[in-house]
Amino acid sequence: MDKIYNVTYILKCSDGSLYTGWTNDMKKRYAAHVSGKGGKYTKSHPPVGIVYLEVSETKEEAMRREFAIKQMTRQKKEAMIVESAWQEALPEELKDEMKEWFF
Repeated sequence: MDKIYNVTYILKCSDGSLYTGWTNDMKKRYAAHVSGKGGKYTKSHPPVGIVYLEVSETKEEAMRREFAIKQMTRQKKEAMIVESAWQEALPEELKDEMKEWFF
């Protein structure tokens, strides 16, 4: 993948919890989370898949979106995840690269 995407994401962890973050290299970041090197939380709550991705124009937008999602209740996050509009909005290149990790 040549284009850099600023992505806000939600992972489903092995205990059912949700982890929200942002990155500009989703494949590398997800691999880090799975290997236990992606962050303190996912080291003890390994992810089982990606349940939400949202592309932003800038890293600042992605960071603001991460913060906004972290302020949401679990119920609001789950409602957002269930909606299919976020999947339809993803660039095809990103969908193809990440499809094996979608939960």
